[in-house]
Amino acid sequence: MHAQRRWALALTSVAFFMTALDALVVATALPAILASLGGNVSTLEWTVNAYTLPFAAGIITAAALGDRLGRRKMYVIGLLVFTLASAACAVAPNAGLLIGARAIQGLGAALVTPLSLTILAAAFPPERRGAVVGILGGIGGLAIAGGPLVGGAVVQGLDWHWIFWLNVPIGVIAALLAASKLPESRGPAGRLDVPGVVLAAAGAAVLAWGLVHTTDVGWGSASVLGALILAVVLLTAFALWERRAPEPMLPIALLRIRAFTAANIVGFLSLGSTFSAAFLMSQYFQFGLGYSPLATGLRFLPWTLTPLLIAPAAGALSDRIGRRPLMVVGLALQAAGLGWIALHASATSGYAGFVIPFIVAGVGVSMVIPTAPAAALSAVPPQYMGKASGVQNTLQRFGSVVGVAVVTVVFGATGHLGSAAGVIAGFRPGLAAAAGFSLVGAIAAVAAGGRTPAQVPSDADAPELASVGK
Repeated sequence: MHAQRRWALALTSVAFFMTALDALVVATALPAILASLGGNVSTLEWTVNAYTLPFAAGIITAAALGDRLGRRKMYVIGLLVFTLASAACAVAPNAGLLIGARAIQGLGAALVTPLSLTILAAAFPPERRGAVVGILGGIGGLAIAGGPLVGGAVVQGLDWHWIFWLNVPIGVIAALLAASKLPESRGPAGRLDVPGVVLAAAGAAVLAWGLVHTTDVGWGSASVLGALILAVVLLTAFALWERRAPEPMLPIALLRIRAFTAANIVGFLSLGSTFSAAFLMSQYFQFGLGYSPLATGLRFLPWTLTPLLIAPAAGALSDRIGRRPLMVVGLALQAAGLGWIALHASATSGYAGFVIPFIVAGVGVSMVIPTAPAAALSAVPPQYMGKASGVQNTLQRFGSVVGVAVVTVVFGATGHLGSAAGVIAGFRPGLAAAAGFSLVGAIAAVAAGGRTPAQVPSDADAPELASVGK
């Protein structure tokens, strides 16, 4: 392998590892954070979503900045922002400052993640893209496997603040190596869609807040109803703006590619299902069954370790048989595994009964991790890969925001954190909702197409897209 390709794979894998680890390392730390800083289930939800919302909202702007100012330059800046914000999280003395630092972390991750995928995809020819994205997915799988386990071990052995210090040396070294080893590249320069970014981020944030706030004041509250109405107005304004924006963050012409749209729906629902399930299961194992943080992380391994083993093979196989079969089967398996756990969960459930459904769900999501992004990128012309990568990453992260918000609402409607019985009462319907995300995603994957780009109708706003062949 060419040296530049090796560096591209290694350094983008580091970025994917850090951002994936940080998204899940807090899962087993949430009860300790709650005990240290106070709050309720909404506090836990915002500890997760304060990172994910700016992450999701900033991705497409980050991709555009990379195209205009240089992908390597923005990648290095993103690593430094992420690293400094991690240090701020580590020293946060209260929930408000922790949530604020998590939001800045999310901005750094928004710079790093789409540029990682774009840099990697540009370094390899199309016929090898599924395999290398599969390798990236496998290394990301290591972060997924290690996140809850590392979080639990650090919380139990040291203190929850230390889960954020872990990013600092990795981020500094990665930034220095990226600045010296990665080639600089740019894409088509265009205008930044600032109104689109603001409307999308505000709409998603207000929607998430409105949903989660129902657990505190109920659906009939004026503040909840006002937030939900405002969210609808903001998201409608976003859709209308994107139809007329000269350089939209979500190009309508790309959405007319059925395979691209379906792959993004799959990514949205897959990450929504996975993150919401991890959020709930951490509370169930610790508050419901009384396991320690480390024991909880260890019990996640049959689920979280499988991407490390399965994702690379799934990526390589998708180059031969297409992405759609793997996405359909994978999401159906994850839905089955999570549904099985929801049915089995009780106050006296033995862990042995969770092992097989954990493996089933893990194998399922492992089949989707490399294939959904590869399907999205393979469906568009090469000159649009940067923007397509931004759209794909954005919708995945918004999926996790919506997923966690929805299951928090379902949990709060039937349960609470005050007792083991209350946790279990909310956990089962909440996890069933997470399984439902995967099931709907499997249905959407049927439309995701095969290995080659789809024909796009001519469009006056994007005539160059019309040349994409079947």
